[in-house]
Amino acid sequence: MLGENTLNPEGEFKISFGYECNAHDGCSCLVPNGFESLPGKIPRNSSFSRLSGAALSANATLANTNICNGVIGAEILPSWDSPNSFRRIPSSPTLSRLDVLSSSLQSSMSNLSCSPPTPSPPEYDSCSFRSMSAPSRNEGFLNAMEVQVAGGAAGEDRVQAVCSEENGWLFCAIYDGFNGRDAADFLAVTLYENIIHQTRLLDCELKQDVTGDVNGFYPHSPFQHAFKEADNSHVEKPPAGTLDENNSSIKKSINNALVHDSSNSFRQGMLDSLQRALSQAENDFLFMVEQEMEDRPDLVSVGSCVLVSLLHRMDLYTLNLGDSRAVLATYDEGSDMKGFGRLKAIQLTDSHTVDNELERIRVLSDHPEDPTVIAGGKVKGKLKVTRAMGVGYLKKKNLNDALMGILRVRNLISPPYISTEPSLSVHRISKSDHFVIVGSDGLFDFFSNDEAVKLVHSYIMTNPNGDPAKFLLEQLVGRAADCAGFSMEELMNIPAGRRRKYHDDVTVMVIILGINQRTSKASTWV
Repeated sequence: MLGENTLNPEGEFKISFGYECNAHDGCSCLVPNGFESLPGKIPRNSSFSRLSGAALSANATLANTNICNGVIGAEILPSWDSPNSFRRIPSSPTLSRLDVLSSSLQSSMSNLSCSPPTPSPPEYDSCSFRSMSAPSRNEGFLNAMEVQVAGGAAGEDRVQAVCSEENGWLFCAIYDGFNGRDAADFLAVTLYENIIHQTRLLDCELKQDVTGDVNGFYPHSPFQHAFKEADNSHVEKPPAGTLDENNSSIKKSINNALVHDSSNSFRQGMLDSLQRALSQAENDFLFMVEQEMEDRPDLVSVGSCVLVSLLHRMDLYTLNLGDSRAVLATYDEGSDMKGFGRLKAIQLTDSHTVDNELERIRVLSDHPEDPTVIAGGKVKGKLKVTRAMGVGYLKKKNLNDALMGILRVRNLISPPYISTEPSLSVHRISKSDHFVIVGSDGLFDFFSNDEAVKLVHSYIMTNPNGDPAKFLLEQLVGRAADCAGFSMEELMNIPAGRRRKYHDDVTVMVIILGINQRTSKASTWV
């Protein structure tokens, strides 16, 4: 089997999956484990050719099954988790995951409707996580009859990958939890669906804004929003060189400018949609914490970093909260795409930690009256990350008061101390772009951006059908073992929890971009 790991059973990867596109004769197909290839010819709309993902745990954490009446652990996560292969699921089930979660919350919390709403379009119903005037589930930029999903949990990390190759998009997310995995689990069942919902609202808004000669979106083309030129086929064409021809040229230039402006407007709308989706998940999680903290006061300290990479056609959107990274490997201009030339690493995300001078300055300036805002190299002496989802005790006084003794933060003068304002960006994929590494901070504890890019590049050049994500983790284990004075086998035989002394939970995905690197055999790596 492709990509078999070299670690012993005690230290085997918790997650290892892969997806490869087939471009033979312009077709694309998926051969997941246990499924036949997709029938017929499916037009390729995406700008990626392969994806591999792997995760390795170091923290000992119990599976969280009791938040939200246990519905997250018992009913929703099992429908998402597929740690060793991609599998198909309907994209629009009769009862959505958020419907199930909302019903559970409402049945157990009589005052759920008091949940503070996220700033959003009118008529937003916080209880059901959706707009009362939302479009149907088969509309919107991310619509698809079915999607392929993979992912799962490794320690306190969670990884998700959702793909609709025929519609040209790929969703990759890493939720790096801390002080427990509840926040990461909550994100795994809400954030993707929130994003789907927000993009449907964006679709409606943009369609309503289209006026004049602009006839709107091409149907059946998710994320496509080009203007149609007016149909003048019934009008007799004037002789060449006439004023009408000049006017036609001017009109064409204006339409081209409108298309460009619309594209920029759409991209900004997408970034706003990602931010609103995250804000809704944050508000819903903290509200849930307030309802359940009497029985589980530890929930007030649980949080998660968030990294989302959404690739659609030639646009790569990133949302980051915390210290996970998305790193683009791209050739210098003029380099040979066959691998000759200089490949450089470009970090697409910001690092939200006190070690980042800009973040440190921001935190200090936001709390000028608090002399202990950064103590011992951590925010309020508790966290190195300056932005995260959850971690309510550093955001609300009543949540901090739920903690006892030394766990409670002293002198919580001006909360919130941890921001939920994400870094957002969109990158237009070019022919020079080779691949993207999406990883939690545990990967970059051992490798710089340049080192990670060089390792992946050298591997895929010599192992075109291999698994670069798993290879990166194997290299990390080797380096961690060397640093600790162990062999790889000795390190991996150390139980989770104790092994956290030597490395963190680590999650990584590698997205191979472009058609130049595409192979003709579709497979899933397990």
